Order: sequence, then C-alpha cells, then structure tokens
Amino acid sequence: MRRPGRADYAEGMTSAAAIILAAGLGTRMRSSLPKVMHPIAGRPMLNHLLASAQQVFDRAVIVTGPDMPQVEKAAAPHPTVVQADRLGTAHAALQAAPALAGFAGDAAVLYGDCPLITPATMRRLREARAGAGLVLLAMRPADPGRYGRLVQDATGAVTRIVEWADATEAERAIGLCNAGVLCAPAPDLFRWLRAVRNDNAKGEYYLTDIVALAHAEGVHVAAVEAEEAELRGVNSRVELAEAEAEVQRALRRAAMEGGATLIQPESVVFAWDTALGRDVTIGPSVVFGPGVTVEDGVEIRAFSHLEGCVVRQGAVIGPFARLRPGTRIGAGAHVGNFVELKAAVLGEGAKANHLSYLGDAAIGAGANIGAGTITCNYDGVAKHRTEIGAGAFIGSDTALVAPVRIGARALVGAGSVITEDVPDDALAIARGRQATKPGRGVKGRKG
Repeated sequence: MRRPGRADYAEGMTSAAAIILAAGLGTRMRSSLPKVMHPIAGRPMLNHLLASAQQVFDRAVIVTGPDMPQVEKAAAPHPTVVQADRLGTAHAALQAAPALAGFAGDAAVLYGDCPLITPATMRRLREARAGAGLVLLAMRPADPGRYGRLVQDATGAVTRIVEWADATEAERAIGLCNAGVLCAPAPDLFRWLRAVRNDNAKGEYYLTDIVALAHAEGVHVAAVEAEEAELRGVNSRVELAEAEAEVQRALRRAAMEGGATLIQPESVVFAWDTALGRDVTIGPSVVFGPGVTVEDGVEIRAFSHLEGCVVRQGAVIGPFARLRPGTRIGAGAHVGNFVELKAAVLGEGAKANHLSYLGDAAIGAGANIGAGTITCNYDGVAKHRTEIGAGAFIGSDTALVAPVRIGARALVGAGSVITEDVPDDALAIARGRQATKPGRGVKGRKG
C-alpha cells in the first residue's frame, strides 16, 4: 500500500532521490554554527527542507562539510557524505554518487540554505521530467540583481545559464533567473557532473555548467517557474530574518484559517510545529517555542511565552505567563500574570493566578496556588518533586521545599515555609510568631 504524500504519489512516476547540499560554512552569517543549522520558526533550515523533500522524494542524501556533527545529527536517519574540499556546487553534488550507486531513478539537487521550497513546487519539478531530460527551477525576482540568467531558444527550451558577470547587456535584461535547483535521471546527472571543468576565475566546478553539457547532447532542458519568496537563499542574518518573516506570515495565516483568533497577528511568533485547536484566542506579543499543543477554547493573553507544553481545553494563560518544557495545563485551569511553570502539571480547574514559580510539581484538580508561592525544587545537586493534592489551598508567599507532599483539601497558611508532608484535610502553618510592640513604631523618628 502506498503511503500518502510519498514520492510515488502518481501512477508510473519513477523513484527519485534528493541530494541536499549542506556543506556551506556560512561566512556571511559570521557564525560558528553551520549555515543550514540556523533556525527558522524554531527549526534548522536543513530540517525545513528535509520535511518538504520527504513528501516528494523516496530518499535523500545530505552533503556536509568536514567536522559538521550538528548537520549529521540533524540529517539523521538520512545518510550524509562529506565534501572534504569545497571545490564548488558540481563537486559537492558529485560526492553523493557513491551513496546512489546503481540508482536509476531521478535525482534532484537542492540546497540546504534554500529552506522554503514547497512540496508542491518539488512535485512540479518532478512532473516536468516527463517532457525533458533536465529540469531547472527558475524565478522572476523583482530585483534580478546578480542572479544567473536562463537563456532560452524560440521553443522555450533552456540552452544555457549565463552568470551576471559574464552576461551581455541584452542577457542581463532577461528576467528569468536561475534558482539553482535541478532534476535529471541520476546516471545522466552524475555523468554530466564528472564532465564539468573548473576553468573559470574561481577554479571551481559549477553545477550550472551541466545545462550546456546537456544541451550539447541534444537533451531538452526545461524550466519550471516558482515564486521568488520560496526560492530565496539564506546567506546572511538579514536574509535569515526575511525568511523568518515569510514563514511567520504563513503560520499566522494557517492559524487563523484553522479557527484561531489572533488579536494582533503581526506580533505573534509561532514555531514550525505549533498546534492550535479551534476558538483559541491569542493576545498580542505571544511567543510559541517548539513543541506546543493548545486545545479548543483556550485563551492566551498578551506577552506570554510557551514552549514544550500542552494546554487543555478552556484554560486561560497569562498575561505575562511562562510555560516551560514538560508543563501540562489541565482543562479550565488558570495561569495568571508572572507565573512560571516548568515540568509541572496543573490539574483541571486549578488556579495559579499571580507571581509564582511552580517547577517539578504535580498540582491536583481545583487546587488554588496563592500569590508569591514557589516550589523549592533544586537543592544545589538534584531536582525534587512537589505534590499538591486536589482541592488544596496554598496561601500567599508560601515556599514548598521539595520533596514534599500537600494532601488533598489541605490548607497552608500564608507566609509558610513547608518542609514536611501535610496530610489530607490538614491545616499547616510554618512561620515565626508575630510580636507587636505598642508605640515602638514611631520611636526614633521623632525630631
């Protein structure tokens, strides 16, 4: 049985492999992090591209540079090959040949720093192979700048790619520009790659040179046009920010089309995997990190930050709340302003409305956590758990020194420091006795 969304989505479609070039150092990023590992919406660029490619191609090979363990880890379980010497894009693509030895299907060359290409565009690239021996992705950017231009004959077939530096004025006036991505039968692709020469100013082997080689053999070379926004490369921090903005626009639109209300959409930041139910309301300046699931009817108020958490139906979060990884908020629960939870479960209908830190804690249904309450979960060596039973009431400014358990329906007096377990239905008070000295408050202040 075919798996939906896989490369064999059409009857008779040959198998295909994606060769993803990811060896770039990202010099213009001015970073020690490999270029393709810079995140967009909380996920490395490489993984954005891989997620799309996996919907269209049967397999993928990632070409990395030497000493790039982060890229190898991000690419797993796909195989990686190393371009030991960075001698150009054709040389990089050729490094995938051993990993695809004997493979007779199509092979597409993609770039790890072009993460926004959609599965739909990749499918069009593959489908165009039915009428051409080599297919390129092309675009018509608003500012063609220094992009390579596609030179076509009267039939629309591509005859060559001319780089801006080598182009005539007439060629520079061509609006159709090369996006770098291409697809061809793997045996032909690797044969052309081996024939590419490096007799140019940089002494590099350019992938674009295979177009002229294919044309010289009488192979029909076709171009598939796509939007500039999805074909953009990310080579600098400025371009990274532009790509982030493009992805955020798409995520916001998807959230609203899915039934969420965004009070001030342009201020909300989503992660690539944020999952929202229907009738969710999100206030201004809310930030979602990776791994957040929000169920139906939840309200997330302004300036809250959520990461690695689940918020069940009808809960209210914020404003100015922080939900850290491992947090689970029960249905109808309330998390108020300046409340932080980490690896904590807040039970159904429970409330923590003001100025609290609840870490490594399990809080039962209907419990009330008073303002200023903290769980003292770290003793300098290890983390410890706090358990608060259903219906318990924790008075304001309480410190719960873990490991400790507060029983169901127990009451803890305000200002307490609790170091021992409190049984169900008990009252616990742990604070110094108040001493009041009449008249002493003004002594020493009289002139």
